[in-house]
Amino acid sequence: MRALLGVYDKTGIETFARGLADLGWELVSTGGTFAALQAAGLPVRKVEELTGFPEMLDGRVKTLHPAVHAGILARRDLPAHMAALEAHGIGPIDLVACNLYPFHATVTRPGGVAFAEAIENIDIGGPTLLRAAAKNHEAVLPVVDPADYGRVLEALRAGTVDAALRRELAWKAFAHVAAYDSAVAEWLWAQQHPGEFPPRLTVPLERVQSLRYGENPHQRAAFYLDRSLAEHGRGGIATAVQHHGKEMSYNNYLDADAAWNCVNEFPGPTCVIVKHTNPCGVATRDDLREAYRLAVRADATSAFGGIVAFNRVVDEALAREIREFRSPNDGETRMFYEIVIAPGYTPEGLATLKGKSKDLRILEAQPRARGGLALRQVGGGWLVQDPDDLPADEVDFRVVTKQQPTPQQLDDLRFAWRVVKHVKSNAIVVAKDGRLLGMGSGQPNRVKSVEIALEKAGDEVRGAVLASDAFFPFAWNDSIEKACQAGIAAIAHPGGALRDQDGIDCCNQYGVAMVFTGVRHFRH
Repeated sequence: MRALLGVYDKTGIETFARGLADLGWELVSTGGTFAALQAAGLPVRKVEELTGFPEMLDGRVKTLHPAVHAGILARRDLPAHMAALEAHGIGPIDLVACNLYPFHATVTRPGGVAFAEAIENIDIGGPTLLRAAAKNHEAVLPVVDPADYGRVLEALRAGTVDAALRRELAWKAFAHVAAYDSAVAEWLWAQQHPGEFPPRLTVPLERVQSLRYGENPHQRAAFYLDRSLAEHGRGGIATAVQHHGKEMSYNNYLDADAAWNCVNEFPGPTCVIVKHTNPCGVATRDDLREAYRLAVRADATSAFGGIVAFNRVVDEALAREIREFRSPNDGETRMFYEIVIAPGYTPEGLATLKGKSKDLRILEAQPRARGGLALRQVGGGWLVQDPDDLPADEVDFRVVTKQQPTPQQLDDLRFAWRVVKHVKSNAIVVAKDGRLLGMGSGQPNRVKSVEIALEKAGDEVRGAVLASDAFFPFAWNDSIEKACQAGIAAIAHPGGALRDQDGIDCCNQYGVAMVFTGVRHFRH
């Protein structure tokens, strides 16, 4: 039996090769792998002994030869194939262990990489070997993952190499090569067409967790990490570290993502509480403990069982506040949460928070960087768009009424604008003094969202501000007038409606300030 070993990642290769040699296998290798095995004292032949040719073109050609690929691809059950091997003096190859040049790591290196260097890190011989071995897996074992060395050796020793193992290894080889090629294609397209959507899009996904169930118990589910080049180093919930608690569920991931994206909109110390992907409590304060209390009080009923996110490190004092805080509804019930998310924790803060519940999921995540792609599935296809990642600081708040917003009202309008971006459309947010007072979400008509937001704000609505994710189509006896009559002091919306002037006239009559943002934040 003959094994061809040619790996870039040499993790475990010496032990694997020694195990094969102990089983009587002949070892053939290339370049650096040959040198490593020879230095370990293993009996190994250079691939040149099979091909009769040296490595050529600075290593570009090593194994691309009939003496190698015929030995891999020959069907052992076809006499004509075996006769052809014998006629040309070619021996069969029964195992190929190969992994590839680090293209992904090369092109994502900090500081960038020269085009020529990236090209030289595109592996040709390796994928060809793996594809050939995987195609002929009934006779050849394709081994691409060092984690499989142990079980392959165990199966060889026990004589239990069966069709199931062979097919799994073949699948893994093809999947590895497909993901590798997708990175090359993504990189090449970006070199020629930066910022353009490609005519063909392949997204390499890696399953990192099988979930108990999906959105509902009758649905199967899993969580996959996006290995696209565009996602490298962008942070977000997918790369969060879980320090404590039960395993994440499908809905946990959705809610955690919503909370984390929202809290990182804010430059100042902020707490965001999310329920069913909608922010139900938000507050910004220098003292995060006070921000947390105000966020809970915005809607304590919804906050119970929600997700709490902070954009600053959680220390012991804040952790104790989270652990002990009682619901404002009765002053007795400790608040219960599914998840706490922050960019970090002090050792004392983490230990204190772990004491709240053995089930509380504690996540540490990095803020999501701007850019990348936003994908969403529809039946039979995918929608692709740029993420809605325009910061509020880059939005021009243009005053269109006689009444000018005060500096405090303008700060509150930007606060509300940051929140409304993360509320399901039709979305309305009422805020004051850097805290959410009420929000209306997901209503088929904007009037009802306004009414819900005003109702939640209650007596605190007077002097507050209101933000809408999209323009108001009507004003009189509609959303704008209802807001003015309730005591709203300033309104922000994108503008662009046919009846914008009606809204301006209405605000002028009530002495309310209005700004147009020129930006819409639909969230369906």
